[in-house]
Formats: sequence, structure tokens, C-alpha cells
Amino acid sequence: MKKNRLKRIMVDMSATLIHHGHIRILKKASKYGKVIVALVTDKEIKKFKGYQPEMSYSQRKEVVQSIRYVNKVVPSKFILTDKFLNRYKIDFLVHGDDNINRVNKKRLLVFRRTKNISSYLLRKRTIKCLKRTQR
Repeated sequence: MKKNRLKRIMVDMSATLIHHGHIRILKKASKYGKVIVALVTDKEIKKFKGYQPEMSYSQRKEVVQSIRYVNKVVPSKFILTDKFLNRYKIDFLVHGDDNINRVNKKRLLVFRRTKNISSYLLRKRTIKCLKRTQR
């Protein structure tokens, strides 16, 4: 008799500044199975987003690993492929509705992004706040 194994669910993220949108998608993903986070490396963030993240990869990994919905964290490129998912035996990739990954749609679970929040917006608000306090 074949034993059912827990599905392996991947969530890819940069996690440069953790916020409630990250927690919400990880929580949703955990309802489908064991969550493996594909954490984008510093080099890939610099290449695709044009800046060095506030925290290093190892610091971001430590934070993400401490989230109760996360079972494992692995380094990743900015854009994932089926080959990458196969390497980690992933059943489904969970992503927000801004997905640009190159994976088979049958392996993709897309959720709406949390409104009015992103690491970019947090960074922008912080800069605005800093400018006000420096006057």
C-alpha cells in the first residue's frame, strides 16, 4: 500500500524587509503541505532589483527560518523554473499574483498580494520618515 506523503510547497521570496504580506502567504501555503522557502540570494537581488539588501542572505535566512510556517529555506535565483522545483521535489509553487516564474501552470498556486504592502513601500515610507526627522 502506497503511503501518502505530505505535499512539498515552495514559496519564493526576497524577504529583504519582512512584513505581514509575507506571513500571510506563508500561512496560506502551509495549509497545502510542508513549506520550503526559496530565498533569493544577495547577488540576484542586486541583479534584478538594483540594490544590496539591508540584511545579508544569512541574516534573512535566519529570520525566515524562525517563522513557524516554514520547514526549510534554500538559496534561489530571482526567477524559478521547473528544473529548480524538481531539484527540491516540489509539488506546488505558491506565489502572489505578480508571478513571473517560469514553471508549469499546473504546479502554480497564485494568491492575491496583500494590498498596500511590500518591502519597496516599507523602504519608501522609512526614507520619507527619515527625511521628516532630519529637518
